[in-house]
Amino acid sequence: MAKRDYYEVLGIEKGASAEDIKKAYRKTALKYHPDRNPDNKEAEEKFKEAAEAYDVLSNPDKRARYDQFGHAGMDGAAGGGFGGFGGGGFSMEDIFAQFGDIFGFGGGFSGGGRARQRTNRGSDIRVRVSLTLEEIANGVTKKLKINKNIACDACNGTGAKDGAARVTCSNCNGQGVVFQVQNTIFGRMQSQTVCPTCGGQGTVIKDKCSKCSGEGTVKSSEVVEFNIPAGVAEGMMITVSGKGNAARQGGVNGDLLVVIEEQADPRFIRDGANLIHNLTIPVTTALIGGEVEVPTITGKAKINIAAGTQAGKVLRLRGKGLPSINSYGNYSGTGDLLVVVDIAIPASLNSEEKELIKKLSQQPHFRNPEKTSKQNIFERMKDFFN
Repeated sequence: MAKRDYYEVLGIEKGASAEDIKKAYRKTALKYHPDRNPDNKEAEEKFKEAAEAYDVLSNPDKRARYDQFGHAGMDGAAGGGFGGFGGGGFSMEDIFAQFGDIFGFGGGFSGGGRARQRTNRGSDIRVRVSLTLEEIANGVTKKLKINKNIACDACNGTGAKDGAARVTCSNCNGQGVVFQVQNTIFGRMQSQTVCPTCGGQGTVIKDKCSKCSGEGTVKSSEVVEFNIPAGVAEGMMITVSGKGNAARQGGVNGDLLVVIEEQADPRFIRDGANLIHNLTIPVTTALIGGEVEVPTITGKAKINIAAGTQAGKVLRLRGKGLPSINSYGNYSGTGDLLVVVDIAIPASLNSEEKELIKKLSQQPHFRNPEKTSKQNIFERMKDFFN
């Protein structure tokens, strides 16, 4: 069954503000909340569907990817590792732990039970990498020195002095959560929230490491090597898993998010996988034809100019463009090189040249020129891109 549009799920317009998205999610979550709809499987699915929609639309990066590619953009491809609740395997407790606070039910729901203990996660690091067209055409391996948090070598990232074991949190007795009863519009409800003492881990450090003060991380740098596939474009994002900041007290590292920047190339204009080159030829070559040389992404190529070529003529060199990469990170062929012909008219002539031009102007083909095409230059270019 096809997924519904996230904006439709929350009942909002595509241009909705962050506050409108939050309000719409709160309203939908309250409507399908499990405490209000006990043992109602359909309501539970709608509750999860709303959480999935909010997970994407409340995140500016995910929302931009969704707006551009739809649900396909959430499958974690070249644009950069989106999945969220749509990836499956998320429980109701996961939803409440991440979003429960926005509608006042704390970190859990009335089903009770032991919460899954939290694991700290390091923050992501975003960097920009500038690429030439040649690097984009062939793909490239890059190395960057990244300043970031790394695991403390004195305590192996645990935050505990001399690697001592953590002890059970006395506030939550190792549950990672504490329970409370609240009066809500639906009556008295028991909810669970993350233990403020241990941060949901269920254990605490007894003696802190002196080097990292119990954090488990220290400031340092690391050289990170990663591959960028051929065909990427401006604004695309590559996710290098686990190469972001180290997490507090032995958690999961964040990711390195590599945003692609494309260097301008004076030889070409890029249009998707196609490249456009503006070729200026002498008026004599346009009249009688000839062979000329044009640049390509891999070197140079020779092309024939037919006699009588008009300004604005577009010549296509198939397969001389860039690899085409779609939103799933798969390749779908190679673009073309489009050569747009312009004719150079001399700005000044000497007396001999003027006499020759006057003689030519009296010849039949120059006295009564015929229009060779009913299309103007813009219409001819449009035909190539439709």
